Formats: sequence, C-alpha cells, structure tokens
Amino acid sequence: MSGDPTFPRLHGRPERGWVNDPNGCFFAGGRYHVFFQHNPDAPVHAAIKWGHMSSADLVTWQPEPVALVNRPGEPDAYGCWTGCVVDDDGVPTAVYSAVNGNRPLAGVLLARGDRSMRTWQQTSSLVVGPPRDPTVSQVRDPYVFEAFGHRYAIQGAGRGDGQPCVLVYDCDDLTAWRELGVLLDGDDPVAGVIAPADVWECPNLVRLGDRWVLVVSLWRREGLMGVRYLVGDLTLPGPCFRPQTGGLLDRGPCFYAPQLLPLPDRTLMWAWAWERDRPDTADWAGCLTYARELSLVGDVLVSRPAADLPAIDLEPGPGALWLDDTLVAEFEVPASPLVPPRLFLDGSMVEIFDGTATPFTTRAYPTHSSRWHVRGQDDARRDRAVAPADG
Repeated sequence: MSGDPTFPRLHGRPERGWVNDPNGCFFAGGRYHVFFQHNPDAPVHAAIKWGHMSSADLVTWQPEPVALVNRPGEPDAYGCWTGCVVDDDGVPTAVYSAVNGNRPLAGVLLARGDRSMRTWQQTSSLVVGPPRDPTVSQVRDPYVFEAFGHRYAIQGAGRGDGQPCVLVYDCDDLTAWRELGVLLDGDDPVAGVIAPADVWECPNLVRLGDRWVLVVSLWRREGLMGVRYLVGDLTLPGPCFRPQTGGLLDRGPCFYAPQLLPLPDRTLMWAWAWERDRPDTADWAGCLTYARELSLVGDVLVSRPAADLPAIDLEPGPGALWLDDTLVAEFEVPASPLVPPRLFLDGSMVEIFDGTATPFTTRAYPTHSSRWHVRGQDDARRDRAVAPADG
C-alpha cells in the first residue's frame, strides 16, 4: 500500500481486506495482542475471521497469522464475530460470537490457543445458545470479567420491542455457562437517557478505582449511533449494574465497538474507525484506533494516548483541521487541559485529543498533492501547514 496516501501505515492493519471490531485484546509474554473482525479477501463485511496483530510497545505492530476462521457446517459458518480472550488456567482462550443461520441470535464458541497465540483450536459445541427470555431478539459480543471472586460474562442484546439490555452469565467454568439474567436494561432512568438504542452492542465492564464502568455501542435500526459509557456500582445478587452518570466516549463520527483491556497498572482501549464518504475503489476498508488509556476523573471517563506516537501539538484556544479546502474538524483546547493536546494523522486516520476528556475520531482522504492545515478560527496568523505522521 506504499502508493496509497490514504492507507494508515502506523495503525497495524493488514494491507488488504476488511477490518472492523477489535477483539481479544490481551497482554502476554511482554506483547500486546489485538485481534479484530477481518475479511482478508475483500473490503466488505463477509465470511468474517479473526485477524491478529501484536506489539511490544503499542507503537510498532507485527502482523500475525489469521487466528479464527469461519468453518462450513459449524456454528461459526457465517462468521467469527466479536469476542474476547481470557487466561483460562494458563491457556489463552478466545470467547467469541459464532454466527450461522440465525444471525441476530449468535451463540458463543471457545477456541484454545498456544502460548504464542498463533495457533488456535476452535471448538464445535456452543457454550451458550439463545437466551431463555423469548422477547430477546438479538444477542452477541461476549465479554468476560472477574468480580466478587467469580468469573462472569456479559453479552449485548435487544428485545423485540426496541429495548436494549445486557445479559449476564456465570462462567467460572468456561465450558458451562449459566445464564443469570439482566445486568442492565433500557428501563434504567440513567442508562435510558444516556445510551438510547435498540441493541447495546459490544458491552465492556471494567473496574476503575472503586467504581465500575460499562461501555456500550449503540445499534439502532437506522444505523450505528456511537458509543456511551456509564459509571456506577456493581452489586449482588445478580450481579446487577446501577449507573449514576455517564457520557460520550468519542465525539467523532467514525468511532464504534471499542474493546477495553484492564491491566494491573492501567486500562487500554481500541475501537473501530470505519470509512466515511470514500469512493469504493480501494481493496481495503476499516482501521482500528491507536491504543488509548482510560481513567476516571471524578465521574468523567478520560481518554489519552497510550503510547508515544508521532503527533502534532495543539495550542490553547479554538482551532480547526483542514485538508486542502475541506474542513475536517473543529475543536477548542482549554487553557488547563486534562490530557496533552495532540493531533494524530496517519493516512486517512484522524484522531484529535484536544485536551478535553473526550477525543474526536474521523476519516479524511488525502491525495499525493494534499496539504493538511491547523488554523486558529479567529487568528489567521495561527494557520500552519502540518505533515502527517508517516510524512
């Protein structure tokens, strides 16, 4: 892809094919492993497999062999969709959505990996099928976490009447899940206002300090409507999640389906950045964001770059990013920023950390002769040309 000025060279995606949701984010043997939904044969969402990349420093990414494949005649014949990777008594184990004929009601399969995480043995027996509640019309995207001395899993779901929910399971034994009920649904007065959706996709639940944070991606019949976070408490019996507050995880138009990786010293996050208003001529589509580090400041979830990547510093005050004569994004850097104000440009990937808690992710498509500019909205003297990261 050396000749394509729109291709994100530093983000680690394969040179060809389709990429969406990050999956199985995991740290082992001194390396970060990130899997993702991937169609290596065409830039379309079909015959989904798990692609794989790894890094020792979150900066330089090494392509790895395709990990999971959809298999004719198996529960994942149509695709290996979103899931996670957990350490199951020393064995890296993928827990993923297996999609066959009934695509809205995905089952859950396991795959056992070796220590290098390059070889996987996919199972054929679902560890959980459709939920007991007959009103649940869509379910997918398992995410495993630990609390109260036990291992649990959640899945995103939605009912036929348009109410979103998150289902919870006991999975101390990964091969024998027990459905426990509803972790949270759209009847909750806080969640219903902050995260309105028909289905909550890709739920992630992590502990930050003494609070719990639930992240949900908003699926509606008219399209994908961004990502929200909810801050609250996890309680027994249940477990049940009771949010007190929440907000927007990213302000941009191209951010969806993040996955969180809790580590002993920090919590990392990757998300899918889809293409936007691009002519359908490339043989690749989709990218993952750079890794971000999450923290709570009061009740506000703050995102910051997780690695020392090539960036452009932003000055305090109002500003705007332009590509040639097209306005890409407007922002305002506060005098006392929460995070270092940085602009990341990599091919068509644009990630703006403007000093506030909430970044801005979008896409813009340069040609070989294009020029990027950062301009102060009220001060022409602050107009300056900038070079992309791979410049």
